[in-house]
Amino acid sequence: MILITGAAGFIGSVIVHELNQNGVEDLLLCDHFESGEKWKNLRGLKYDSFVTVENLFAHPIWKKPAGLKAIYHMGACSDTTELDMDFLYANNTEFTNRLLTLAAAKNIPIVYASSAATYGAGEQGYHDDHKGIPKLKPLNKYGYSKQLSDEWILKQTKKPKVWFGVKFFNVFGPQEYHKGKMSSVVYQAFNQIKDGGEVKLFRSHRPEYKDGEQLRDFVYVKDVVKAMIELIAAGKKKPALSGIYNLGTGEARSFHDLVKATYAGMGIEPKIKFIDMPAELRNQYQYFTQADMGKLKKALPKFKFTRLEDAVADYVKNHLAQEDQYLHE
Repeated sequence: MILITGAAGFIGSVIVHELNQNGVEDLLLCDHFESGEKWKNLRGLKYDSFVTVENLFAHPIWKKPAGLKAIYHMGACSDTTELDMDFLYANNTEFTNRLLTLAAAKNIPIVYASSAATYGAGEQGYHDDHKGIPKLKPLNKYGYSKQLSDEWILKQTKKPKVWFGVKFFNVFGPQEYHKGKMSSVVYQAFNQIKDGGEVKLFRSHRPEYKDGEQLRDFVYVKDVVKAMIELIAAGKKKPALSGIYNLGTGEARSFHDLVKATYAGMGIEPKIKFIDMPAELRNQYQYFTQADMGKLKKALPKFKFTRLEDAVADYVKNHLAQEDQYLHE
């Protein structure tokens, strides 16, 4: 059996779908459904059982010898504007560390979600070399909660035999529909275009960047999930590959490029309006992110990321523009 936390969420549910596509249905899913539409992410997907977050560590699976073949730990509060650091520490840091401890004790391969938010303003670069990780200074509490787990696992003398912490950059794609203000620019742009034909983007508040030319490493969720599954497989063959890895494309692109690709996928001419960024976001806003992907390329030399325009076109045409936007069997 394979455990997936955050399984009803964005990346977690895409993992469920991809494993189903590979013929794997012996899955234990863990999450909160809450009152929104997140439950729809799992509709039509195949899994063995579901456990709530509060009951995960009391589940009988932990008492079975070789009960779990792998863990994909995607569960977390991913709201970068969350202000309650105690909540983030308990929900993101402590929960992750506890799963890593169990994975080490029971020899279970594990991949957990870190974040590019750990890199802060990028003053240390975007390198996933372990020696540089303790020097990173996240700009927000969410990034700090992820940073703490990265630092914690590196200090442990007893680690899982196969483990990967993956620093997600700007992930977009199907199954993110419940995320509201934390959904990707592609999803928000699509809905703005559908509603009024015009997309609003933040103005730049730094002179070295033109409006709309803020740069991010945008990566398609389908690629991210395939990379994690391949990392687990590679780690089982060669445990020395274990460690913290960037998961971006290695190519920074502008928000303007992203929105143009969204318009192109819809067959509409671009119309963009620039608005002021809220003052409370300006001191924690990243103007440039670009993953150093050298480490992942060595671990997965044959892996290819989808070109931005092709990924956006797939997302728009095969999901957002469809009556049923969700992934299915």
